Amino acid sequence: MCPKLLHMSQETARKVLRIEAEAISSLIPRIDGIFDAAVSTVAACKGRVVTTGMGKSGIVCKKIAATLASTGTPALFLHPAEAIHGDLGMLVPGDLVLALSNSGETAEIVQLLGTIKRLGIPLIAFVGNRNSTLARNADLVLDVSVDQEACLFGLAPTASTTAALALGDALAVAVCERRGFPIEEFARLHPGGRLGKRLATVAELMHTGEHVPRVKSSALMEDVIYEMSRKGLGVTAVVDADERLVGVISDGDLRRLLQRDREGFLNKTAAQCMTPVPVTIREDELATAALHLLETRKITSLMVTGTAGGLTGVIHLHDLWGTEMF
Repeated sequence: MCPKLLHMSQETARKVLRIEAEAISSLIPRIDGIFDAAVSTVAACKGRVVTTGMGKSGIVCKKIAATLASTGTPALFLHPAEAIHGDLGMLVPGDLVLALSNSGETAEIVQLLGTIKRLGIPLIAFVGNRNSTLARNADLVLDVSVDQEACLFGLAPTASTTAALALGDALAVAVCERRGFPIEEFARLHPGGRLGKRLATVAELMHTGEHVPRVKSSALMEDVIYEMSRKGLGVTAVVDADERLVGVISDGDLRRLLQRDREGFLNKTAAQCMTPVPVTIREDELATAALHLLETRKITSLMVTGTAGGLTGVIHLHDLWGTEMF
């Protein structure tokens, strides 16, 4: 391609990014009491947040609904054209409507206003025109107007949809914070993919039952080595007569024992060779916490305890690397 054309393309791309960045930056001074009222209204909603918009605005509304839903606020997208042909039944008292229209005069959305008012449903409007029909009929109006679109002709929704999308994210995150949405619930809503694996608990990844290497504190080291070799995790738990965890023996411990007492260590008991008070982690902790602990302590395995403190499993560094958490 001609170098001149390549240069023009790069300049166009930079211009688009500058315009869209400025569109988002211009929203910051508009975060005021109205925005806080919108956060309170969404946080207090007992039903669903129903987003609606036409065309590109509709696509943005789908994203806002998805972000709200993934951060603990039940939400769905209602296509306004489908709504006026029967899908209005999706709206029920207790819901909240978030409508997006840059002009504020989108015919399909304006047609929904009567039903929204009749059902007594709160209406939050994202608009670029505060004097529009949608703005006049909304309970709360959030201004998403932009100085210019990034389109070459200043017509195609570009900067305006970017600004609306960013404000939707800001609203969703603020509501999430207002509700005190816990990370455990976030994990429950994201069970799949890399994000789900990053939010997995230790209990979901640990070795349990017969796969947990363990020996009695009275076991001879010959039996300890056999158990460690059989389970293949490079470590074994040492338990007392009541199956309580009292220590661990690792491959590193064995190497150090060999250096100190090559001939006699096989006749010693696990209690004599173990590392007492081992590093443990609760089974309800996040897997990322286990990885951090392993890397900080420079060890390869952690004994896992239940809520009552008993030994319930073991988690190895390879179990965490295999989840592609990062």
